[in-house]
Amino acid sequence: MSTNRKRIYLLDEIRGLAIILMVFYHAFYLLGSFFEMDFMLAAQKFFEPLQPPFACLFILISGISCNLSHSNFIRGIRLLAIALGFTLVTAVVLPKFGIDGAQIIFGILHLLSVSMLLFAVLKKPLSKIPPAVGFAACVLLFFACWTVPSGRILGLALPEVLYANGFTAMLGFAPAGFYSADYFPLIPFVFMFLAGTFAGRFVLGGDLPEGFYKLRCAPLAAIGRKTLIIYIVHWPIIFLLGLIISLI
Repeated sequence: MSTNRKRIYLLDEIRGLAIILMVFYHAFYLLGSFFEMDFMLAAQKFFEPLQPPFACLFILISGISCNLSHSNFIRGIRLLAIALGFTLVTAVVLPKFGIDGAQIIFGILHLLSVSMLLFAVLKKPLSKIPPAVGFAACVLLFFACWTVPSGRILGLALPEVLYANGFTAMLGFAPAGFYSADYFPLIPFVFMFLAGTFAGRFVLGGDLPEGFYKLRCAPLAAIGRKTLIIYIVHWPIIFLLGLIISLI
């Protein structure tokens, strides 16, 4: 990566805003559902319609950032290890302390890590597709497959045999009874990530409108550069906050 490439502060700022909104949404969810705080539960239901678009924005920017990385394979492996750590803690450790229903089987970190690995493997053939065509195709596939986790695609019911087990749930075919507190299956969200990788090829040219390189809000941009750390620490902090409040 060229050392004199201008930093795209707008992406940092948007990513920072997205992670802040994600933290607030998770706080409403955890404090409302697990600690039975009615106000937080009401806030979670009120803001629920905003969660998918901001999550998709975060995923899209993560895809764009892949074009600026030295090694997506290494990044993907590291992130997958962190994601599996979340699964271990939430699905195995927490239930031993009587905390059930917080398991994260395939959340946004799992999605991003697997998507990075897929992009690392498929980068060469994907590079042969014109970026505008690839971006448009991925966006169309994303919306076409949006209802796949619900058992339908383009209004048609999908075969029940596809919804078999935990592995198929990671793909987007979750069987009855499957639950993940944070659930972002590959279908449809991998298409939003790949749309970002195609959009990122325009970023590599360094000829975006000047507004992309202008720093508007330094704190927000700083937060956007620390999203992984923030995502990791905000879950236990919110749980600890809920425990403290419940004991008061």
